[in-house]
Amino acid sequence: MDPLPRSFYEPSAAVVAPKLLGHFLIRNTPQGPVGGVIAEAEAYLVDDPACHGFARETVRNRSMYGPPGRAYVYFIYGNHWCMNAVCCPKGRAEAVLIRAIESSFGEAWMRARRAVNECQELTNGPGKLCAALEIDRRLDAADLCDAASPLLIARNPDYRRAWRELGPVITTRRVGISKAAELPLRFYLAGSPFVSRRSATKQSRRLKP
Repeated sequence: MDPLPRSFYEPSAAVVAPKLLGHFLIRNTPQGPVGGVIAEAEAYLVDDPACHGFARETVRNRSMYGPPGRAYVYFIYGNHWCMNAVCCPKGRAEAVLIRAIESSFGEAWMRARRAVNECQELTNGPGKLCAALEIDRRLDAADLCDAASPLLIARNPDYRRAWRELGPVITTRRVGISKAAELPLRFYLAGSPFVSRRSATKQSRRLKP
């Protein structure tokens, strides 16, 4: 599978986030690639008080400052890892949180790391998908644009088909945060059963590929 090019990540996270839907998040393992179609993503911007890079650069958020097309992986709530795709030119801290994927291949490998009854429970949340794909701090700053990387985002030639079959794409407010939650920066494929949380607000709007 061909990774998305670095230029894909150079625009603002608000632009990149919906465009990631339908492409593949891949974890390369000795047993082969594991992962699935990105079904939900959330943007965090440089002037956004909910963004980890809003205040200043630290050891924890250093990867968020670029270059674009790298992974930013952080620990939260004392028990979950979250994985982001870094966006914008180096020095401008923006990223897209991958909130959910459709577990398309390597399901047995994922189930060995996350025991669940229902398939969608494997990866229908940022912490869940990181547990299933064994994503942790060791993969912070991984090059998402390198086919040989342990973690990458690969182009889906049929991503428009995924939008048609699993769409429409909904854009709505973010979840799980206390600051600037009202910003319409969460995007998801409405027909995917793997979406972590569906919007009940009238402010949701639909996007076209």
